[in-house]
Amino acid sequence: MQIEFAGAAREVTGSCHIVRANGKTVLLDCGLFQGRRRDADAKNRKLPCPVNDIDAVVLSHAHLDHAGRLPFLVRHGYSNPIHATKGTADLASIMVADSARIQEHDFLFLTRHGRSVAAPLYDVKDAAEVEQLMRRHGYGDWFDVCPGIRARFTDAGHILGSASVALEATETSVVSRLIFSADIGRAGLPIIRDPDPPADAADLVIMESTYGDRDHESVSAARDHLARVVRETSARGGRVLIPAFAVGRAQELVYDLHVLARGGAIPAVPIVIDSPLATAATGVFERNAELFDQSEAPVREIEHLFRFDLLSYTSSSDESKALNNRIGPLIVIAGSGMVEGGRILHHLLHGAANPRNTVLIVGFQAEHTLGRRIVERQPVIRVLGEEVELRANVEILDGYSAHADRNELADWLAQVRRTSPRLRQVCLVHGEDPAQEALSGRLRAQGYVVNCPGLGEGITS
Repeated sequence: MQIEFAGAAREVTGSCHIVRANGKTVLLDCGLFQGRRRDADAKNRKLPCPVNDIDAVVLSHAHLDHAGRLPFLVRHGYSNPIHATKGTADLASIMVADSARIQEHDFLFLTRHGRSVAAPLYDVKDAAEVEQLMRRHGYGDWFDVCPGIRARFTDAGHILGSASVALEATETSVVSRLIFSADIGRAGLPIIRDPDPPADAADLVIMESTYGDRDHESVSAARDHLARVVRETSARGGRVLIPAFAVGRAQELVYDLHVLARGGAIPAVPIVIDSPLATAATGVFERNAELFDQSEAPVREIEHLFRFDLLSYTSSSDESKALNNRIGPLIVIAGSGMVEGGRILHHLLHGAANPRNTVLIVGFQAEHTLGRRIVERQPVIRVLGEEVELRANVEILDGYSAHADRNELADWLAQVRRTSPRLRQVCLVHGEDPAQEALSGRLRAQGYVVNCPGLGEGITS
């Protein structure tokens, strides 16, 4: 079994790993690169390998850095199966369609304003074709990926439908096995079940390392932190502007704001979900409620988790623009999560310079993204081609991360090792250099052989 690392290699975005075995080629994910616009665009326009060589794609989850280039494959002629869980297939279909619409909208907006930009990677027709190729599978069930290769999913606890993948290839009488962690979640997150490490023997683990060098605040502390930010910003008469991943993070925030409002921990501040994708994704969550973590009391007790008096959803760009004229405190949750597109840009254009407001960061911000520049509290940020003073307060809530921290990553791998006592080889992906260096040292001290492959590098298992 040969593995080539075609994305998320010493960086966080663009997840894509090419597995070649038994004369077949399988992609684990095919995600968008994000970051410095020109560099990311150049990477996104390069196919991971010739489309005619790809026999199947196994998709771990629906976030765009894992699924966002699937329509690009289709645009170049890919027509073989894409294997995913039901939750992932449902979410990915709406996410790639939304990505296509945003690309088309941003292209038109920027060209109207005299900016020279590349054409969209794909259009809504390409995105619609992705849905036709989806093959849905349950957790724990082996399925044939292509002749000689099979796989099964276990719950990664990251977002709805997210999965770690056990992949097994049989060539003559030799069986090779790998486990792809994909994005590992955290125990105790609202709504989502806790991670379920694969119990399959493996020769190699490909594991994410996003937060391999740090600890998170607890989930309960994050809820308290959120309540404090809302109270303090409301007392100033300001807005809480939250760039949020439309799938997973937006629903978790709505859930916690609902719990806080019911408990009187925050004032009765209007909450607006200003993201068509988040609205559509919330509908997918509601239709897949059987996947929720039933150990959470609100999940069991509140009939409408995502519908309550303080909450509203915008349905048009006119409604979004009208928010600029609203008076008084307001909470706005809008995409995109790394502040690289979507309606959050318009809210920052109008609100980042106001010291009464708060920009609340609730997820990882990759290098060279606008989100990272906000985290760094750069005094001036560039939004939609305009320079804007960043005078709003900036708060960072690590407790809402859907990625495991360094201790949770090590614990996940230790559980995998219990059923794979001969496991020694680990490849760290989906992490920046400091995180990978820190986690590598920790794992090597525990007896693992650890590699941090670069883009285009390969390994034989």
